[in-house]
Amino acid sequence: MEHNDISVGLDIGTTKIVAMIGRRNEYGKIELLGTGKAKSLGVHRGVVNNITQTIQSIQMAVDEAIAVSGINIDEAVVGIAGQHIRSLQHSDYITRPNSEEVISDEDLEMLEKQVHKLVMLPGEEIIHVLPQEFKVDGQGEITEPVGMYGGRLEANFHVVVGQVSSIRNVGRCIKSAGLNLAGITLEPLASAEAVLSTEEKEAGVALIDIGGGTTDLAIFKNGIIRHTAVIPFGGNVITEDIKEGCSIIEKQAELLKTKFGSAWPGENKDNEIVSIPGLRGRDPKEITLKNLSRIIHARVVEIIEQVFLEIKNYGHEEPKKKLIAGIVLTGGGAQLKHLKQLVEYITGMDTRIGYPNENLAGDSDESLSSPQYATAVGLLMNGLNRLDKKKIKSTQEKDIQDKEAENIKETEIEEVIEEESEDIKEPKKSIFEKWGDKFRDFLDNAE
Repeated sequence: MEHNDISVGLDIGTTKIVAMIGRRNEYGKIELLGTGKAKSLGVHRGVVNNITQTIQSIQMAVDEAIAVSGINIDEAVVGIAGQHIRSLQHSDYITRPNSEEVISDEDLEMLEKQVHKLVMLPGEEIIHVLPQEFKVDGQGEITEPVGMYGGRLEANFHVVVGQVSSIRNVGRCIKSAGLNLAGITLEPLASAEAVLSTEEKEAGVALIDIGGGTTDLAIFKNGIIRHTAVIPFGGNVITEDIKEGCSIIEKQAELLKTKFGSAWPGENKDNEIVSIPGLRGRDPKEITLKNLSRIIHARVVEIIEQVFLEIKNYGHEEPKKKLIAGIVLTGGGAQLKHLKQLVEYITGMDTRIGYPNENLAGDSDESLSSPQYATAVGLLMNGLNRLDKKKIKSTQEKDIQDKEAENIKETEIEEVIEEESEDIKEPKKSIFEKWGDKFRDFLDNAE
């Protein structure tokens, strides 16, 4: 990349591909330098099923972002979702060789690397290893063990797993589009980064990201990720139902859904009708909005019930696992009218719509603070966090090198001083000793 402080988020969705170039301003907010958007043609339910079309869509989005920002980019942080994603809980430990030394970041890395060696099902690969709580020498409920003394370091992990082939296909599309993969992140985690506050994560919250092909769930409690799931239904299924139910083409169904659609059928009166032009001179079609919202309602209820089942599987009814902050809805599907009310009705939990504008600089384009850009903003934030970590690491390494160089210098100076002091310490030889030396030399030469 041209600039050290600039990152790129690339959201490869089922309906759209978004490339976002940005950096942090002096107030820690995200300053968007360029955004590109393209229709996603080769992705189905979050999984690439046409490599060529996906590469073309990525290139279009990236080229637009480059044209707007005037910045050349060569790497991006990419989101991954799809029905192949699953998660599991795992506990592991390491025994430290020296318990007299404090626990460092290297120990945590070693423990995480150990979890990465877990044997998965054939064709599966670990995407994320997310630590939850740590134990040091049996003492539990530790969130930050660095700096503590201890011999045995234990942790519970939330492990996210995906199909190798799907991950490789995404990687291949990125490479063929002329980019390097700076990192890969589970999309609900990226969206959570963009729309959830620290307080919500602490209190307990379920993030529901309704995309085009999938609905992603991420549950947080005590500031830690507790559960993730990907449900293989999204906004596209609703569009498909409208298309079939009203016998119209997909483009018209999508337009109907976004302009007139509602998740609550009681809202529309029977006499509210929308007229759709017929194909190639055919008579226009008249569709009642009540009928339209009935179709939408049936499918949305199915999606929410599946998500709610995942929330129940997490165990949200247990006092210790209670989600006090309720539900946050984001993604393109969250823009559906009266969805918030329907979610509250089905789950009985407080609900709000999540917008990524809290993390964006004040002068950002208003359209980009829509819930449909939450994942892209989250991926960009993830990329910037990676850059910050790299900078801290390189600074620490430089400090260590400088210290080592300083120590070497000090050692060299000490050696020189010692040599000089040894020379000084050598006693002066007496006349007899000098004469004895000369006599020995004479005898040696005579031989």
